[in-house]
Amino acid sequence: MAKKERVLDANGYPKFTMLDNIAYAAGDFGCNMSFALKGTMAIFWTQFMGLELWYSLLLVVVQVWDAVDDLLIGAIIDADHHRYKRNKFLQYIWIGSIGLIIGGACCFVPLPNAPLAAKCAIFVGGYVIWDAFYTVANVPYGSLLGLISEDPGDRASLSAFRSVGSLVGNMATMAILPVLIYDASNNIVGQRVFLAALIMGFLGFLCFQFMIKNTVVRVNTDVKVDDAPRFNVITAVVNFAKNRPAMGATLAAMGMFLGMQGASTATAVMFQSYFKNAQISGLVSMFTMIPMILFTPLARRMVNRYGKKELSIVGAIVSCAACTMMLILPITPDGKGIAMYMVCQLVNALGLGVYSTVSWAMMGDAIDYNEWKTGTREEGTVYAIHSFFRKLAQGLGPAAALVVMTWLGYVGSLGAAQSPETALNMRYFVPAMTLFSALLQLIGLGLIYNLDKKTTAVMKQELDERHA
Repeated sequence: MAKKERVLDANGYPKFTMLDNIAYAAGDFGCNMSFALKGTMAIFWTQFMGLELWYSLLLVVVQVWDAVDDLLIGAIIDADHHRYKRNKFLQYIWIGSIGLIIGGACCFVPLPNAPLAAKCAIFVGGYVIWDAFYTVANVPYGSLLGLISEDPGDRASLSAFRSVGSLVGNMATMAILPVLIYDASNNIVGQRVFLAALIMGFLGFLCFQFMIKNTVVRVNTDVKVDDAPRFNVITAVVNFAKNRPAMGATLAAMGMFLGMQGASTATAVMFQSYFKNAQISGLVSMFTMIPMILFTPLARRMVNRYGKKELSIVGAIVSCAACTMMLILPITPDGKGIAMYMVCQLVNALGLGVYSTVSWAMMGDAIDYNEWKTGTREEGTVYAIHSFFRKLAQGLGPAAALVVMTWLGYVGSLGAAQSPETALNMRYFVPAMTLFSALLQLIGLGLIYNLDKKTTAVMKQELDERHA
């Protein structure tokens, strides 16, 4: 039986279908098979490896390098005008996916009896190896969204399915990892984390290969090498600073990650010491992500009707309200308290889900905005600078949170046996961090991001006229 061919559009490319959505979602699922383990890193290095506050200092160091690394990779990609067989973005993703097979495991080498200097070297070296391959895969992956389709509805759909890929990857690890890596006493077992990282790296590689095979690039931005403008990273950074949509979306993303990553360690400790049940923490977190998935099928229709900026602002307001309720309600250390916590997180996830579903489409529009205002497309650099600040937030959030947690009485060597006062402090610290996160999102989306529905339509029309 002959293989069914895909219907072509007016430009001779296969028409945009559900396969495009699924393939793009598989890419972020692959990223999250590696990235989701980052939430376990603080517990592994403070409780199992015994680095305590050394971890906070080293995390800031490697996270700054992580952020700089994104800029370097983005600049390399934008300056690369070589004509690859599959597409330069897909080529870089393929290279990164190979390294991620073992990259994640390098961050969890279980040697708790090693000297302090050796532990520090293992952490820094492992993180740098993982980050190099993750960046090589992730930066071009994010840049690719704007090249799969120019249609705003298609981009919203791709962004929504990317969020689904991310959520499913996160949910799978949230549900399974705590059961695998914690023992009956609610303490982490390092050897189990290392093995889980190897398995997840291989699963991520398979997902990336599926994405590469089934991705169609419909927006042609290639230029002849002789005609290629000389790439200037300083000019690209200045252009980014003038790009209000990119700045607003970046602040919102930083807020989201400061809350999510900063609160992740405190959440784990809260379930260890306040609710006294670390193994269900993943299931609870997974359950609270359901509203994000439920919103995904509605994303394209709602974006076409209301606009990405407008929807995201409403979502941020809902998150602020939910986090405030979580802070003031009497959440007790029993089943009733866990249920109340889950309800608040469900509402928070609904608000967060609106923004997270369209966030990548908003960055695609920000890349178009850069071309609209400057006449130059700089996908790699715009996305890389955005990723720079996201990763800075991902590093500063957990590091700052650990410092505050220590001030609140947290002692890593005690594991699950924190004092009652510390356990209670974690119960209030978690919603405080998530409320701070929601407020930053509201500021970025409401006051800085300036591409509402009407302006986006004007921008697209003028760019179409230029391209024609």
